[in-house]
Amino acid sequence: MTGTATSGPAGRVRLCPLGDIPAGEGVRFAQVSPPIAVFHTEDGEVFAIDDTCTHQDASLADGWLEGCEIECPLHASKFDLRTGEVDAPPAKVGVRTHAVTVTDDGDVWVELSTDAPRLPPGVSL
Repeated sequence: MTGTATSGPAGRVRLCPLGDIPAGEGVRFAQVSPPIAVFHTEDGEVFAIDDTCTHQDASLADGWLEGCEIECPLHASKFDLRTGEVDAPPAKVGVRTHAVTVTDDGDVWVELSTDAPRLPPGVSL
């Protein structure tokens, strides 16, 4: 699934109503560069990370979400959504995380990290 984003105050982006991200799934937002993926866990938590696996060019939003862990659909690397760190290889480098806020009216906002993105070999902005 792919969503749309609206720019907000410096570094903040309004993504969508939380209801547009079903529990247990992730949505890719390609309107920011590099694209980000937002995940809504079965427990109701919401996390945002860069969408591209650091091992090879694959969308993590297309992966398998279990708890706070996402598995890349291409080679099964796993990442912790809370920290971005690698939980299972072949990826060796973690993904960049972004702060998420869900407002009282249910909108999902992301504050984009100012850290450098960690892209796989051969992928550039």
